Amino acid sequence: GMKTNLSFVGNGELDGGQTFSVTIAHTDQNAWSSANITLNTNSLGTIKLSSAEGGGGIGGYDDNMPRAVEEVWDAGVATSVNLQKGVGSSTNLQWESPRLGATTLRVAYTPANDGKQVNDKSVGGPAAGDRQQAYDVVLRTNPSLGALGADFFIGYSRTELDNNQPADKAIQGHDEEGVAGLTLDFGPVSIGGQVSIEYMPTRSVNTTEYYGNSSIGVAFNVNDNLSVSYGEMRSLKGNTKTTQSEPVQNAKGNADTSGFQLTPKTEMTGESWQVAYTMGGMSFKYADTEIDNPGYVKNTTKDAQLFIMSMAF
Repeated sequence: GMKTNLSFVGNGELDGGQTFSVTIAHTDQNAWSSANITLNTNSLGTIKLSSAEGGGGIGGYDDNMPRAVEEVWDAGVATSVNLQKGVGSSTNLQWESPRLGATTLRVAYTPANDGKQVNDKSVGGPAAGDRQQAYDVVLRTNPSLGALGADFFIGYSRTELDNNQPADKAIQGHDEEGVAGLTLDFGPVSIGGQVSIEYMPTRSVNTTEYYGNSSIGVAFNVNDNLSVSYGEMRSLKGNTKTTQSEPVQNAKGNADTSGFQLTPKTEMTGESWQVAYTMGGMSFKYADTEIDNPGYVKNTTKDAQLFIMSMAF
């Protein structure tokens, strides 16, 4: 296939010395992808209005593992993996603090975490849903430890639910998401690992209650042109309880189908070997990926081999 992305980028400077940038992006075949406006203040940090898929809060930290080409779940196999995005998939406003030493704080907010990017002069919010306002908080630090470079991040997201919806009277609590990860650089070698989780209060039987993800990556920059990497991913999907498929007898010998049992969890795993070579404005990339239970469908396996050539001019 051929990648046909199209992006429009602009930037400038205001009277007080503050800078701004604007990005509008389209993915393959002219499909709208994202847009954002960023204001870099002189001393109060950065403010961004984002309308992007995963473009704010913890959404930018769904998988930050070292790699030569792409994330394991996005290297040729359609995985339909559920990643922790927080407010990132909804239109949101984000503030990122100035650096305090090696540390920054990011706070993002949306009045309706509906996963939508609304049009000009339009409003969001589910018409009959229960997901309301949400906020994300992310702390990131990049300390220099002598010859060792480190990047640590931890984030939390909370989406309030409207418990007054008729179908949700039994819901207690709110949607919650969390992510934490660490990468270390030893000269030309980068190694990292991260975990994330999303908990969704029970709405009805046999529905998804939580997702848990983890990933690791190792990348080796052989020289300025050549890099190789290996990565693994794991995503666990857990459902709420479901009624028993077979009736059992109660103490009086009568059929009793009121009991419940847990729906078995579904685990998706994958690995990917990757290599990238750059020569001036031209690059060549290769990825060999295998995924077990893609799309959370049990007892299935898919693999893909990608060869990518790109030119910059």
